[in-house]
Amino acid sequence: MIPLRDENPSRLFPFFTMTLVAVNVAVFIYQMTLPQDAHLKFLYAYGAVPDVIVRGQNLRAVFTSMFLHGGLMHLLGNMLYLWIFGDNIESICGHFRFLVFYLLCGVIAFFSHFIFDPFSQAPMIGASGAISGILGAYALRFPRATVHVLIPLFPIVWLWRVIPVPAALALGFWFLMQLFNAFVAGGGGGVAWLAHIGGVVAGMVLIKKFEGKRYKVYY
Repeated sequence: MIPLRDENPSRLFPFFTMTLVAVNVAVFIYQMTLPQDAHLKFLYAYGAVPDVIVRGQNLRAVFTSMFLHGGLMHLLGNMLYLWIFGDNIESICGHFRFLVFYLLCGVIAFFSHFIFDPFSQAPMIGASGAISGILGAYALRFPRATVHVLIPLFPIVWLWRVIPVPAALALGFWFLMQLFNAFVAGGGGGVAWLAHIGGVVAGMVLIKKFEGKRYKVYY
């Protein structure tokens, strides 16, 4: 299931959701302008390398790594989820609490992966850990909101279908895929599946602390 949009109007202008999308896109464009050697140095300087973090060095990278992406599809996939689901979480948190919530989910997501492989020398990059926190919060607070998802029937493109499903189903399916890839398929593919899982759990727990009381009206 690939989410395309939801039917869940936001109560606030999603300032930080849009800002985060814009910053991620701008950083990616900058990455693509760098020569190959400079690009690699950039990733190691601003990506979160567990082996470096465990020695107490370059701790800022835990934050800066959330704004780096390894390729166009990596960026587009993350920004799609942030764009669809971020506005509603920003609306129940308020602007600045949402930003803190987002960054904190990203930090917790990083350490969810870090504790299982603290001496890895590969830089962790991407917004997916923080966005996973948004997905966890959305599933908890808007489980019955309608999400329109694309069902790709490979390889017959003309049979692909867009269908409306409850958010709990769309996001539950996504979460099951993270669990499958982490614990059944071996956690390969260069993806920090455990970071996604940690981000979801963080989002479901933290949203209870970060949401504004006047927004507690749920689907």
